[in-house]
Amino acid sequence: MTGAMRCSTCGERLAADDDRCPTCGAAVSTALRRTVAVRRCPRCHYAGEGVGYFRRPGHVALLVCLSLFTYGFGGLAYWLMRRRHLVCPNCGFGWENASRLLAGADREPPRVVPSMTGEERASALPSSGIKRRVLGTVAILLGAFLIMMGIVEFEAALVAVGSVAGAGGSGTFYWGWKALQERRAALTQGLQRRVLRLATQKGGTLTVTEVAAELDLSMPAAEKVLVAMDDGFRVRSDITKEGILLYEFPEVQHRGRLEPGAGG
Repeated sequence: MTGAMRCSTCGERLAADDDRCPTCGAAVSTALRRTVAVRRCPRCHYAGEGVGYFRRPGHVALLVCLSLFTYGFGGLAYWLMRRRHLVCPNCGFGWENASRLLAGADREPPRVVPSMTGEERASALPSSGIKRRVLGTVAILLGAFLIMMGIVEFEAALVAVGSVAGAGGSGTFYWGWKALQERRAALTQGLQRRVLRLATQKGGTLTVTEVAAELDLSMPAAEKVLVAMDDGFRVRSDITKEGILLYEFPEVQHRGRLEPGAGG
């Protein structure tokens, strides 16, 4: 339910393209007009404008691979089919599925944000690049096959095409592998933030068992996160007389004394 647009002076109902109120003649505020380009992605909640389909690197890589494997015809067909499509610049979701934002008299104008914010950014993870790695592997295998056929048949063209396909496949696979590493790094950073919040709640000391229980992790996973955070300064480990391994967070433990004016 979008609600009717009304004049802020006399309350008259307004059409979407009205510049002035037909009753009192007051100028219509731009905040009352429907924003055609500004939409919200249902997948990542990005609010803004869509971008061209082939402005995403993954789509360009797929276009190049299709062109190589089909002597240009597949790439041309793919380009003709998708060249007018818009996608979300944040996640690549089809922009035709995005919901249109409407600013009215009873709501604030939509804010255009470049990316996810708050808890959405903290909980979201980048793509693992599995499609790129699979596509790169297929391209490498196909390139190797074309090179072998070119050697057997003494066809230099097949060797050249296979070499280009193999090089493109290697680049695509590396791109996907890099995305996988970025996803793992983001996952680790997210876990470390949760551990820091837990340490604040527990007074600055944690055990592997506490982290595993509170964060729903396995014991090896919890230990791996704590070991990675243990730098000997901000996080350090110590063994008690009872043989319990404690991870201490000095900045959390002595936070009161670190605050300005606490020593005076």
